[in-house]
Amino acid sequence: MLNIGVIGCGAIGRDHIRRLTDIVPGCQVVACADYFEEAAIKVAAQYEGMKAYKTGEELIAAPEVQAVVITSSDPSHAGYVLEALKAGKQVFCEKPLAQNAEDCEKIIAAETAHGKRLLQVGFMRHYDRGYAEMKRIIDSGELGAPLMIHACHRNVSQPDGFQTEMGVSNVAIHELDICRWLLGDEYKNGQVLKVRQSACSTKGYDNPQIVLLETQSGARIDVEVQVADAYGYDIQCQVVCEKGTVNLPDPYAVVKRSNATRSFPILTDWKDRFIEAYDIELTHWVKTLEEKGEPDGPSAWDGYAACVAADTLNRSRGTNQFLPIEMMDKPALYK
Repeated sequence: MLNIGVIGCGAIGRDHIRRLTDIVPGCQVVACADYFEEAAIKVAAQYEGMKAYKTGEELIAAPEVQAVVITSSDPSHAGYVLEALKAGKQVFCEKPLAQNAEDCEKIIAAETAHGKRLLQVGFMRHYDRGYAEMKRIIDSGELGAPLMIHACHRNVSQPDGFQTEMGVSNVAIHELDICRWLLGDEYKNGQVLKVRQSACSTKGYDNPQIVLLETQSGARIDVEVQVADAYGYDIQCQVVCEKGTVNLPDPYAVVKRSNATRSFPILTDWKDRFIEAYDIELTHWVKTLEEKGEPDGPSAWDGYAACVAADTLNRSRGTNQFLPIEMMDKPALYK
């Protein structure tokens, strides 16, 4: 059994603890920690044999913890990842890997010093059946070369303290990752645009925004980012290829016919939209650690690439210019 410690006992942290306890085989959650110690104590009390630690650093240092899952607030990710790597422990970190590219580079340096991978980033869309099938079709070549991606990320609400830049660095970070994964291509340049603002959006941040990207091969990507006040949680993606298109399917839903209308429900919670992907993702992570001794899912390089793109896009805001997305040379560990 792989003994796991979870740092962060908020919504996604509690859900991952449930998942790792009830669904994922070959592991057990033996420890948890949270910035608010009371939250960790409350969660630990719900599970037999789980210990609550005062800090994430104490949890990482605990001898019974073999692997660390980081689901804490975004600004804390890089620090906990570096601490886990320093301890030589396997670590799964929810997105984003860090708040800026500089911290990602520190993480890459720390991991490459070990000579093997210890880190996986929680880009769960790689494990969504719809995206996986899109990737298979694109890679098969049956539709020819991919030319464009049209995508959107629409959400219902954001917590207090949300800022314009977070629409790219915290929300659209998923699109920044999944588009380069689907295309198998790195980004060349990018720009973010402020468009006509929704009358419903009066919280002080830009909403919606449009992200524009060009890849090294010349493919173009546009992403509508609507972080709040949408009709539901709606993720859309279409890849336009030389010989056809491939679309991300909507989540399965029963179609209702009544009162001369045909309707089906739209989800409002991201955890429900990708619930199966999360199950598959963490099951794969634990199984791969058992079989290979290191993860093979989204890497520190993937986290870095998304972060560099996000940093560049946020710098482009208000300039009306495409800015070059410049990355360091890719270490051999990630090739």
